[in-house]
Amino acid sequence: MPSASRAGLSYWPNGLPSSSNRSPSMRGPLPLVRHMPRPTGDVMKNTVKLLAAALYVLAASACTSAPDRSNTVARREQEIRSRLDRDVPNLLAAYAIPSVSIAHVEADKLVFAAAYGSQSPGIPANTKTLYNIASLSKPISAEVILQAASRGQLTLDEPMYRYWVDPDIANDERSKLLTPRLALSHQTGFPNWRSQTGRVLTFKRAPGEAFGYSGEGYEYVARFTEKRTATDFEALAQNLVFDPIGMKETAYTERPWFDGRIAAPMDAQGKALKPQLTRKWVASDMIYTTASDYARFMLSVMRGDRLAKGLANERSRVQVVERSAKCSTNQAPGCPDEAGFGLGWEVFRIGGELFLTHDGSDPGVSTFVYINLTKRNGTVILTNSANGPRIVLPILDLLGADPVFVECTRRETC
Repeated sequence: MPSASRAGLSYWPNGLPSSSNRSPSMRGPLPLVRHMPRPTGDVMKNTVKLLAAALYVLAASACTSAPDRSNTVARREQEIRSRLDRDVPNLLAAYAIPSVSIAHVEADKLVFAAAYGSQSPGIPANTKTLYNIASLSKPISAEVILQAASRGQLTLDEPMYRYWVDPDIANDERSKLLTPRLALSHQTGFPNWRSQTGRVLTFKRAPGEAFGYSGEGYEYVARFTEKRTATDFEALAQNLVFDPIGMKETAYTERPWFDGRIAAPMDAQGKALKPQLTRKWVASDMIYTTASDYARFMLSVMRGDRLAKGLANERSRVQVVERSAKCSTNQAPGCPDEAGFGLGWEVFRIGGELFLTHDGSDPGVSTFVYINLTKRNGTVILTNSANGPRIVLPILDLLGADPVFVECTRRETC
């Protein structure tokens, strides 16, 4: 698993067409409507009755459609819950995973949210338990930047050096090639972390030359965004993403309301680890949230809320091709039609369906999310264990949605 013609009635919106803009077959004198015979009393009564009946049917349909949709969601929720309640506790025990929190969306609706296991010894996990979502933070930070771009506060292709240059690369002319687009699609040329290059930020390759996953790239573009907008990045996230979506249980930095709610991380051998917390925002990592709050974010991404259409399309467009090892040379069975990184998300197109996905890992933490933009389905899975990836496919199988993506993931071709 790598680290989203309708028939209608014809009408003339501005009245009958004039002779100058009608098709040749319509040319000729317009009908004289004023010469039509006046309806009789019986005709008027029958017309009124028919209109009343039609209005009654429409009203009845409107009254029953919402409950019908609600019943469908309730039935689906019950079906999913019965499967997961039966099997997920056994999965946690089999793979020594303390807890998992799951939220599942189908057809643009949150249909299921639940937590299993223990957030810490003796404390059951619940849907209010907070998880460090690791690199699932990156799609959120990308959304902050896209929302700022949608409001004209920055552009995706402007050079970032005019507002921010990291001191480590101030004398490197390649710094002038860096743009928000390249950072959000992992094309900066930076390493993942500068700790890998002697704690000095350097270029491994020229910006835009190739894909190279980089947390440093996300920190860089977030600092640029702060300078460009003259606004703290976390404040931007609150104003442009969290508040509009209603994400009330999500934060980049430690908050008083974290107390007693954090899922304690655990390594692969079952050793408890100390939760990673920060008092300064990190764009690429360590956001704390619930599965339900992240599902609200997923729904907003599906709908393209408050985002210019062109930017929403760019987010889900492959900006740089990146295929799994199995698909890099020969087209193995199950390889997606398109694969690579968009803006903040990994993008796969499989058989006419468009998927966005991301995963994350920190010490004692594993997380996963996918969105089907075509059908508006998606799932987020949060665990407080290094063993978390081992239950992702079993949970997706139990949910029973988007089999083409699940199979692609199983084959390791996505």
